[in-house]
Amino acid sequence: MNILAFPGQGSQKIGMGKIFYENFDAAKSVFDEVDNTLNFKLSKLIFDGDISELSLTSNTQPALMAVSIAILRVFLEEYKVNINQIFKFVCGHSLGEFTALCAANVISLKDTANLLKIRGQSMQEAVPNGEGSMAALISSDFSKLNDLLNMVKKIGVCEIANHNSYEQIVVSGHTKAVQELIDKSAEFSIKRALLLNVSAPFHCSLMMPAQIRLENELQDITFNDPDLPIICNYTAVAENNPIKLKENIINQVTNKVRWNETMEYALNKKINKVLECGSGKVLSGLFKRFSKDFNVYNIETIEDLKEFEI
Repeated sequence: MNILAFPGQGSQKIGMGKIFYENFDAAKSVFDEVDNTLNFKLSKLIFDGDISELSLTSNTQPALMAVSIAILRVFLEEYKVNINQIFKFVCGHSLGEFTALCAANVISLKDTANLLKIRGQSMQEAVPNGEGSMAALISSDFSKLNDLLNMVKKIGVCEIANHNSYEQIVVSGHTKAVQELIDKSAEFSIKRALLLNVSAPFHCSLMMPAQIRLENELQDITFNDPDLPIICNYTAVAENNPIKLKENIINQVTNKVRWNETMEYALNKKINKVLECGSGKVLSGLFKRFSKDFNVYNIETIEDLKEFEI
């Protein structure tokens, strides 16, 4: 059985998706619709722009989604299949869950682009510039992490933002607290602690203003029944109920991305083939390292498209 996965922030690069735009009408129509929706030539920024501008959260989020959906539509058209004919589940990392909602026809491409632009802007504005940070922790032993988190709480917010794998956890919060955690990490069995180059402290309680804004924006948007179940970041289980899908995507903003549990869930459901659709190979790498039972593919070039076997 197959699972489809969509990347999150950090996978962006100049030129992503351009080869599909130039060679397939299905891809071109996606980029054109996103450009028209945002009233901004996002495609020009993606294909030929400056990486620092593309990496602004309000640009990165709709850009990565557009690339993934463009490639997915080409894939489905070339193989002449519907998404639920070849995939058992769909999932995405952080903003990638919005891509999953769009891919499963829960929300339209237009609504997805608008929501991600707003989500990106509101996440950026939730915390004053320089006051929030994130750090990646690498270790084979996280048994003392809660003690470390409790110790730095007196300085400020510092919470788990992403549980990406058995060996990698990302924390998020006030810069002073995150820095203190990095400084003290070796004393708590953390092998490496690295400050991340991000513009805001995502997936922690400091993002509450962004969560409230997103919830308000979603009030007037109807979520449809999905074409296939979506494994949500907030719960790490598959969901079909549109009301729950909306609740989960709202709660995701201030809560950790439970990616390790998502991969565990997929393995327990006898998934043996993973397709990461979009820019980069971050999720592919995580699935590969998680279990040798996963046969992992990613599509970001036309050559990749030809290599996947249904």
